[in-house]
Amino acid sequence: MISREEAWALLTRYNREEFHLRHAQIVEGVMRYFAQSLGYEAEADFWAMVGLLHDLDFEMYPEEHCIRQQQIMRENNLDERLIRATASHGYGITTDIEPLHEMEKVLYAVDELTGLIGAVALMRPSKSVMDLEVSSVRKKYKSSNFAAGCSREVIERGAAMLGWDLNTLIEKTILAMRSPDKAIQA
Repeated sequence: MISREEAWALLTRYNREEFHLRHAQIVEGVMRYFAQSLGYEAEADFWAMVGLLHDLDFEMYPEEHCIRQQQIMRENNLDERLIRATASHGYGITTDIEPLHEMEKVLYAVDELTGLIGAVALMRPSKSVMDLEVSSVRKKYKSSNFAAGCSREVIERGAAMLGWDLNTLIEKTILAMRSPDKAIQA
């Protein structure tokens, strides 16, 4: 498997904006947390790598998101499991690769949600997820103009794929973003 350093070098070859790099790190930490909390401890590094590289092509190729990255990853001899997993978060949007493994479903569900949670956290005096509650996220969630780029439909579809209600997904994702091994702030 590709090392964290090699993955970061690949990511920064295709992404320069601090926002995108920060999002990749947040999703990396969230995916590691979910691997550990859902009983996939042995695969935590792989889950984290999927999170880190999931938007590899987004900044340079937004119109070919989840499509171009498959080509880039194959050119760099990355594992087909990694390629499939990262591409599956574009299911129904840019790809027909359905999230099947629990890890793919988690990525699909949390990608947009981490952005929404981060936006809510930035509105708070603390600017942190550490004191953020589900009710605060739900209040902003209802406003389609707030964090409009974060698709509520995708978030809800992801929760359904996992068999969780929306509040459960939000709560687990907030906890993941608070995870002490990453100390993720919005």
